[in-house]
Amino acid sequence: VIRRYEHAAPGELVHVDIKKLGRIPDGGGHKALGRAAGRRNKVGTQRNRRPGYHFIHNAVDDYSRFAYSEILTDEKKETVAAFWNRANTWFESRGITVQRVLTDNGNGYRSRAFADALGPRIKHKRTRPYRPQTNGKVERFNRTILEEWAYATTYRSEAERVAAFPAWLHHYNHHRGHTSLKGQPPASRVTNLSGQYS
Repeated sequence: VIRRYEHAAPGELVHVDIKKLGRIPDGGGHKALGRAAGRRNKVGTQRNRRPGYHFIHNAVDDYSRFAYSEILTDEKKETVAAFWNRANTWFESRGITVQRVLTDNGNGYRSRAFADALGPRIKHKRTRPYRPQTNGKVERFNRTILEEWAYATTYRSEAERVAAFPAWLHHYNHHRGHTSLKGQPPASRVTNLSGQYS
């Protein structure tokens, strides 16, 4: 049985996760060119350098669904800790004081570097092993990223796809209606977002 919940204010809980995403080969992949041509581009790219993966690091506020996200090259503990520092600064600049963070049990999240990044003020909660639904809000955001950005358009290169991400993320946070928010965007639940009231 899955119990749905929502915290009462921004920052009470932030869900954090990483989504691994295969890179598009130079010249386009099979979605843009068909299987045969896409395979040739993949092989050509592999000769020069491995296409590999990007790791999309995400932090989603439980109450507002406001999301901070970065496309990074790995999921090492130092990268995870540095991402959290930037995410926390981003939330604070929008008037959101993070109290708790919920992650899975990935190595980066169990590291001393991540604990140090959280500091003494932010409590760290982990999901039970093999229960991704516990971190459901960020898992749903991962799916939305795939459906509405990563695979929504036929990109000719990885650089083109990466360049489209900031505009999509702004649209998600400020303009896209959210079902659980009665059709309002996440920004509608964050008070004093513009910083005009102090």
